[in-house]
Amino acid sequence: MKRIASGALCAAVLCVSNAAVAATDLVIATVNNGHMIEMQKLSKFFEQANPDIKLKWVTLEEGVLRQRMTTDIATKGGQFDVMTIGMYETPIWAKKDWLIPIKPDAAYDVDDLLPSIRDGLSLNGKLYAAPFYGESSMIMYRSDLVKKAGMTIEDRPTWAHIRAVAAKIHDPANGVYGICLRGKPGWGDNMALITTMANSFGGQLFDMKWQPQFTSKPWKDAVGTYVDLLKNFGPPGSSSNSFNEILALYNEGKCGMWIDATIAASFITDPKQSKVADKVAFAQSPVAVTERGANWLWAWSLAIPKSSKQPEAAQKFINWATSKEYIKLVAKETGWATVPTGTRKSTYASPEFVKAAKFATAEGKAIATGRPNQSTLPPSPYIGVQFASIPEFQAIGVAAGQQMTAALLGKVTVDQALEITQQAADREMRKGGYYK
Repeated sequence: MKRIASGALCAAVLCVSNAAVAATDLVIATVNNGHMIEMQKLSKFFEQANPDIKLKWVTLEEGVLRQRMTTDIATKGGQFDVMTIGMYETPIWAKKDWLIPIKPDAAYDVDDLLPSIRDGLSLNGKLYAAPFYGESSMIMYRSDLVKKAGMTIEDRPTWAHIRAVAAKIHDPANGVYGICLRGKPGWGDNMALITTMANSFGGQLFDMKWQPQFTSKPWKDAVGTYVDLLKNFGPPGSSSNSFNEILALYNEGKCGMWIDATIAASFITDPKQSKVADKVAFAQSPVAVTERGANWLWAWSLAIPKSSKQPEAAQKFINWATSKEYIKLVAKETGWATVPTGTRKSTYASPEFVKAAKFATAEGKAIATGRPNQSTLPPSPYIGVQFASIPEFQAIGVAAGQQMTAALLGKVTVDQALEITQQAADREMRKGGYYK
């Protein structure tokens, strides 16, 4: 009997050992923001349900992530099985046949995805990336400071009114700055905000002949306003600030106003993270001459590169991480106010979410008004609000972002920054064959 038991035990150990060896390693590249960090914490639930899949995370700052992923997918490097990409990359990479279409199962309920978000992640009716969270941009402000200054902020205030409020509440001696805006260079960093500003001033990235428009009056007015705001009423070191840096400043009570991604609302209203959680209010993004393109539209999404070594496991993980069930899991573990938003109708239809998230209405309104096909006052040939969905835009946006930061630092004038950007954009567009 003992010998049989011993043999059975050895067989069992051997089975476990073989199972461990056979486990699939799934490499996921993602951005280092709060919702993705939370996904990593909760991924233990996925691994428990799928013991044959082991998740390996590569978490990077936004700009570095884009560089690494773009290089890997273009060279078919196969380093990553799941990539975190956005509305800019998805249709371009799908058109190049670099992505595997997303194939959700019946339980996934693809029709529950918000139409504007789903459309932005599709090509020819096929979904090529599943949205993890969606966002627009809006004004987030300290209601106590604004009230004390005798001011108000309604939906769609003018940029001139925003400047007036910033001037009133700016109190650097007590560690409070009138306004915080992204200053770090990058097409997804400072240029995301500046392009929406230019849109609202009546500008566009390219005219119908694909000619860059950076030296136009709307761009000069928008960038002049941006530089003026941060130089006079922004925190020191604004040229280095991206989302996470400003989030930390805001949660410490150092920002009177912040115009940025709606996704920030769940963090700045969380008393565990924010010292001013009970003093936050929201309004729709500022305008100058038009509401068109005044607030951006984006979705951080999960996609499978064609070079993935584990496409089936990748699909299984994506279905889990972007499902209604995942949103409920986050709600159960950390509360409804912290769930990833901007992706599903059912989230905004949830009474628990609406009750817990005081930003729900403002966020939903901002996302609904993002129109990638109608983002500028004059007609434009491109799709996208804060970007143009063409391969050349990434290089143009990076060059533009560097010049905007240079103008903020006083290394060049606003006019010089825009002239240099115009020349760089013209070179890229000629190289791309848009005109001679």
